[in-house]
Amino acid sequence: MRPHIVWDWNGTLFDDQPMVIAGLNVALAAAGLPPTDQDTYQRLYTRPVQVFYERLFGRPIEPDEWELIDEAFHTGYREAIVDARLATDADEALGRADRAGASQSLLSMYPHEYLLPLVERHAIADRFIRVDGLRGDGGGRKAPYLEAHLERVAAANGGAPTEVLVIGDAKDDAAAAAHVGVACVLYDGGSHPRHELAATGFPVAASLTEAVELAGWG
Repeated sequence: MRPHIVWDWNGTLFDDQPMVIAGLNVALAAAGLPPTDQDTYQRLYTRPVQVFYERLFGRPIEPDEWELIDEAFHTGYREAIVDARLATDADEALGRADRAGASQSLLSMYPHEYLLPLVERHAIADRFIRVDGLRGDGGGRKAPYLEAHLERVAAANGGAPTEVLVIGDAKDDAAAAAHVGVACVLYDGGSHPRHELAATGFPVAASLTEAVELAGWG
């Protein structure tokens, strides 16, 4: 079997960090709070996402309020991402992985029904043997979704890959990779300060092509 890369979408292949902040500020406005910035986001961001908002608000968030805040964020984010593009070297990184003989898939915590049109719009859907977005309630940790995703990848690939590498921009990607016992390279795409990514113990890349190179496959 071939080695396999599981790519993250938001903040990794998809360069949407400014749009995340825009959506976040829509959610803060809905809660009657002032806007925030990239530095504050990096300092406080975590999963589950509700815990991040509670850090930002400085108080607990009740279920009814959380539902409204979450919907406000996604509304603001969807309006903002019309200006978002793939990461500068996304196509080159995907091509290098192909040429190295790795199969590739995409796992995102962005809702599946919104993810697929975005991937297709950016003309990279044919790179992946499997694309999975979030189905059901959002905001949780990625680990159980990665576990299920790899089971589906094995079915699509005719068996489990010889090696698996997760490439993502968040500490939650690292935690998910550690949970299922696979390798990970973290991309310094803006979700966390670089030193926090490095503290996970996984390699950190400044570009997506470097992330593939660090795997030794491209």
